[in-house]
Amino acid sequence: MKTKSDNEKQDDYDTPWKDVLENYFFEFLAFFFPKAYRDIDLGRRYRFLDKELKQVVRDAKLGRRYADKLAEVRLKDGSKAWILIHVEVQGKKEKQFAERMFVYNYRIFDKYRRTVVSFAVLADESQNWRPSGFSYGKWGCKVKMTFPVVRLTDYAAQWEKLETSANPFAVVVMAHLKALETKKNQGQRRYWKLCLCKGLYNRGYSRRDVLMLFDFIDWIMHLPEAAEELFLEEMNTFEEEGKMRYINSAERLGIRKGIEQGILLGIDQGINQGIQQGIQQGVQQGVQQGVQQGIEQSIRRLLLNGFKPAEVARLLAADKKTVLRIAKEIRNQD
Repeated sequence: MKTKSDNEKQDDYDTPWKDVLENYFFEFLAFFFPKAYRDIDLGRRYRFLDKELKQVVRDAKLGRRYADKLAEVRLKDGSKAWILIHVEVQGKKEKQFAERMFVYNYRIFDKYRRTVVSFAVLADESQNWRPSGFSYGKWGCKVKMTFPVVRLTDYAAQWEKLETSANPFAVVVMAHLKALETKKNQGQRRYWKLCLCKGLYNRGYSRRDVLMLFDFIDWIMHLPEAAEELFLEEMNTFEEEGKMRYINSAERLGIRKGIEQGILLGIDQGINQGIQQGIQQGVQQGVQQGVQQGIEQSIRRLLLNGFKPAEVARLLAADKKTVLRIAKEIRNQD
């Protein structure tokens, strides 16, 4: 039976791309689409229409992507109308991507009857794939759409500029580039992950920004367990020397080392409980239930220790719905 690689497993869940888009939306526009950024009224509140976007595109074939967002913004020109910005972060070359951008755009327009601007960020490795429009027509009738597109790999030639930029998306791009570059070299990946995480402290970011960008780097530059432990030990030394406890690597390292023991203990406890239930309900069903209970105990422990649902699901290869359900239960208990 074929199993998914670690990288493929990550794509099964909402990625940290959504987090950075939500928390740094204006910075995203300033970095990738400065013309739009200059025209937007930064003093007016904007909002994301996530539920509305899901309703609009629920019947479309989605393909492989990292994130999509629909935002409502106002312009500086004083007009009362809101502008809708649709963003797609595409993780893999896809034949029908341009068509999907067109479909999403006209469906959003059909629903709101407002100007819809679509932006695409290509996060794949294919240098020659740059879809920027879609059209069809016959007998003098033609429909055409074009959309601005940026390719992350283009920024590799601007590394020095990225290193000096204060924009959070400079870090996002650097992490993405090094993740692609080190896919087959875990030693180099650990080195660059350490460099990028240390560099967060030198950019003048707040504690919140450091933690947010650390989560992104940690996700996209995923390491095997042994290499991850070395990385956390090195980060812990760095934090101790600088007397900084933003990331608290020692705590993360302790939690990670206890994951396996906690899982085994939880499963063992669950199996014992399940066997007792199985005397009356059937041994096989009881054992299966016990295993599930053990996994849920481990999920709860990680969530209570500050791990995010997506990270818990990845670490335990657990069902995302189960993780989100337990996270909701914990919130309701607070």
